Amino acid sequence: MYKFVIILLCLLYVPSNIAASGAFPIENDHTSLIGKSSTLILKNDVTLIELARAYDTGYNEIVDANKAIDPWVPGKGARVVLPISWLLPEMIDKGIIINLAELRLYYFFSIQESRYVKTYPLGIGRQGFNTPTGTYKISYMTKDPVWKTPEVSRKENPELPLYVPPGPENPLGGFWMQLSIGTYGIHGTNKPYGIGRSVSQGCIRLYPEDIKDLYSYVRLGTIVKVINEPVKVGKHNNSVYIEVHRAEQPDAEIVQLAINNLNRKHLLKNVDTVLLIRAIKSATGLPVIISR
Repeated sequence: MYKFVIILLCLLYVPSNIAASGAFPIENDHTSLIGKSSTLILKNDVTLIELARAYDTGYNEIVDANKAIDPWVPGKGARVVLPISWLLPEMIDKGIIINLAELRLYYFFSIQESRYVKTYPLGIGRQGFNTPTGTYKISYMTKDPVWKTPEVSRKENPELPLYVPPGPENPLGGFWMQLSIGTYGIHGTNKPYGIGRSVSQGCIRLYPEDIKDLYSYVRLGTIVKVINEPVKVGKHNNSVYIEVHRAEQPDAEIVQLAINNLNRKHLLKNVDTVLLIRAIKSATGLPVIISR
């Protein structure tokens, strides 16, 4: 923890909206954009993966937003984009939406009559252990879980114990929220630098500080909708935005997906085609304007 405090003190500029995991108000059903991306100039030798943790973003997010920068040696004086603004994948009254394509979770909730959303970066299942899409519920919750070592993990490493008790060696971290499908769940991690990557055996990982925060809000029965959408579109202040994340599909398929999404929201007529194609080719993961 001290390391991240030092990182922040070494930056030339720290935006006021650094708490990316804070609650964003939802003013109406047409709210599309939350947060505000910023840039900072590095005064010290820090890596993008360290900045990702400090600013509550994932590794892929900060790397894709800064493709011209070496993620391990950005260098003093480097201008780094902080990807701390997002288009909402969709709007719900209460519950969790997980978008695998952007490796990010959105939690919608209300306090009295006011609506809010909180968002956190994720680690998800690697190839061969894909996190399943679908709509589920939180069926079980516990603090300080015991990790029952999966059989596939013991095959890869026979020296692993059958059970790992709570503590710094536990891959589940300090909190576990079971989904109503198989053995999948949302949990913490003892390897926080895996957040923002596809590294797990199918479960959904959060930074230790984020899972602690989310756990304090979520209750049994909370709806969890898992989607996989590399393209999001929306309207904010009369401008049309698109947010494109890295995907395995060719650009032609991403273009068609974008057109379908824009049509569905009746936004296509206001779009500049050149800006649309440019946003798809760059795939920075940042919300960008594509209005005429």
